Amino acid sequence: MTIELKNDYLTVQFQEVGGALSSIKDKDGVEYLWQGDATYWSGQAPVLFPNCGSVRDDKALFGQKVGQLPRHGLVRKKTFQAHPVNDHQVKFTIEDTPEMFEQYPYHFKLSILYTLKEKSIVTEYIVENLSDEVMPYFIGGHPGFNCPLLADEAYEDYYLEFENEETCTVPKQFPDTGLLDVQDRTPFLQGQKTLDLDFKIFEKDAVTLDQLSSRSIRLKSKKHDKGIQLQFKDFPHLILWSTTNKGPFIALEPWSGLSTSLEESDQFDQKRDVSFVEPKQADRKSFVIEVLGI
Repeated sequence: MTIELKNDYLTVQFQEVGGALSSIKDKDGVEYLWQGDATYWSGQAPVLFPNCGSVRDDKALFGQKVGQLPRHGLVRKKTFQAHPVNDHQVKFTIEDTPEMFEQYPYHFKLSILYTLKEKSIVTEYIVENLSDEVMPYFIGGHPGFNCPLLADEAYEDYYLEFENEETCTVPKQFPDTGLLDVQDRTPFLQGQKTLDLDFKIFEKDAVTLDQLSSRSIRLKSKKHDKGIQLQFKDFPHLILWSTTNKGPFIALEPWSGLSTSLEESDQFDQKRDVSFVEPKQADRKSFVIEVLGI
C-alpha cells in the first residue's frame, strides 16, 4: 500500500515494505527519488538497522551470543505498520520477531516519523529498547536521488556542494565483503567546497566520508536551480554511492556508524561510534531532505 503526503510544493509517497520513501515529486512533476530500476539498483531509500554496512562474515558477537546480521541490517525488506498522524505526518513502526531476536538478541521497537514541512521531508528514527539490558545499535538512511533530474541532462552536469570547505581522506573499501580499513586512507577532497560528479568516483564502490566537518550537502545541476539538500546533524558519517554500471542516481546516506574495519573485533558493542539505548528508553536521530529550486 502506498501512503501519500502532499502540500503546495511536494507530493511525497511511502511504502509499508521497509517503511520507506518511494517518491518525492515537486509541483512541476519532477521526480527526485530514484525509482528502483533493477538494471542498476532495485532499492530506493532503505532504512538501515541495527547495522549500517557490513559486519565481518555477516556475524556479530553480543557478549557470548553470535548474531547473524546481513549487510544493512534486518528491517529494510520487512513490512512496517503505517500510522497516519495528520495531513503532514505519517509514522511507520516495526517490532522484533522471534527470527530477528535470534539474529540480534534485543527486543526493540523502531518507529520512523516522516514530516512534510513546506519543501522539506524530515525523517526521524525513534529506537526503543524493550529489553532489560542496554541495547547497542546503529541506524542510517540510504536515499537514492535521480541524477540527472531532467531528460536533457547528463550525470556530469551535476555536482555536490558541501556546507564547508573540506579536506579529507577516505578509508579503503572491500566491495566483496563490505568491510573497511579505516587505517588505509586515500586523499579525496583537497580544500574543496564542491565535487563534480563523474561515474569514475564509484568505480570501486561507495565513498565513505567519515571526516567531514559539514553537516549538510547539496546535489545541484549546472543547468538549473532544481536539486536536493540533505541535512544530517545527528549522523557522524555520510556515504556517497552509485553503481559500477553507471546507474543514473546518487545515494546520499547519513549513517550513525560504519561497516566493520579490519582492526575491529566482532563484538558489536565495541564497534566505532556505536549508540546505546537504556532499558525501556528511546533514542532519536533525524535528517532532513529539502527540495531546492521550487
